[in-house]
Amino acid sequence: MWRGAARRVLRGGGGGSPRAVSAAAAAQLRRRLESELEDIRGAGTWKSERVIASRQGPHVHLAGGGAGILNFCANNYLGLSSHPEVIRAAVEALEKFGTGLSSVRFICGTQSIHKDLEEKITRFHHREDAILYASCFDANAGIFETLLTSEDAVLSDELNHASIVDGIRLCKANKYRYKHVDMQDLEAKLQDAQKYRLRLVATDGAFSMDGDIAPLREICQLAQKYDALVFIDDCHGTGFLGPNGRGTDELLGVMDKVTIVNSTLGKALGGAAGGYTTGPKPLIDLLRQRSRPYLFSNSLPPPVVGCASKALDLLMESNAIAQSMAAKTQRFRSKMTAAGFTISGKDHPICPVMLGDARLAAVMAEDMLKRGIYVIGFSYPVVPKGRARIRVQISAVHSNEDIDRCVEAFTEVGRKRGALP
Repeated sequence: MWRGAARRVLRGGGGGSPRAVSAAAAAQLRRRLESELEDIRGAGTWKSERVIASRQGPHVHLAGGGAGILNFCANNYLGLSSHPEVIRAAVEALEKFGTGLSSVRFICGTQSIHKDLEEKITRFHHREDAILYASCFDANAGIFETLLTSEDAVLSDELNHASIVDGIRLCKANKYRYKHVDMQDLEAKLQDAQKYRLRLVATDGAFSMDGDIAPLREICQLAQKYDALVFIDDCHGTGFLGPNGRGTDELLGVMDKVTIVNSTLGKALGGAAGGYTTGPKPLIDLLRQRSRPYLFSNSLPPPVVGCASKALDLLMESNAIAQSMAAKTQRFRSKMTAAGFTISGKDHPICPVMLGDARLAAVMAEDMLKRGIYVIGFSYPVVPKGRARIRVQISAVHSNEDIDRCVEAFTEVGRKRGALP
């Protein structure tokens, strides 16, 4: 009898069979997911993925048509994603070192080019050492858990990037969240955190959704007053902020006061992928021993390493590319403000056009695409409710004519949709 029952279970027969139970659970899951997806559509916050059928650049082709679209929503700040020397360096690394290592760094995944790139990052940031990750998200996931324990405290800006938030969640430190760039609130929380062994202030260098820059001078002054360390995620500053493009800490004159910098290779520095931590050598050594994203992720592929290395070479040879962005950023911001739009942030190539309503942001972005301008509306949960915007990003390879055309299209669409009088 028991053998017959076993055969029926294996065949999926009988009302209580595993297959029947599994099918019911899968159907229940499907209904719940479809309901959640419909809620997202109903709220006007659905995020579609537009497919690019060309290289990244100021002008792109979209799959299914849309040739010569002006692209104003990439993190390609310096235009290096399609720079011929950067592409050539990636091809050379591919041919010499292969597609990938099929391994993590400490087993058999470290090549000479990984060490060379880490040394260049160290020199670029004027630090003691550096360690590569698959992404800056991984770098942020690895730093806090490795560095901080329940004896320590971390103080985080409330608008920090999701990767910082998630990285802090992984650690056992005592957690404080201070109001966005509010130094009085940070000081109050630093006073309360004096009872802990180590205090680490964590902030974005430049905030990606609002285009504003952390007040690093004031943060470093408070850190010195209360014997704390300063950490910045400088993904939206590395390569183009500061006289030599070193980032927000160079821009604000505090390179010697910021202890740890995490950043990316996937934006200004070639635009491919990868991230890193740079700072004191003992910290980097400890990350190589204990950082889980580093220990359990494959090495960066050689082509990615090659293109990032060449991007750093170009920046260390000349600051001309980095310095070309300021005038173009100012041109866009001033013309959009004159047209009647509210642009968040200050002097940063991230230029959020603040609209408030999620549906308005979505339909205006679609209208802009019909006029040949590729921009994206941002709404909850990417930004707080009621703070929807279209985030425009200026690149060094945009021409003045590109910028003027974008402003003209915004003005037309804004009037059509009631965002402008």
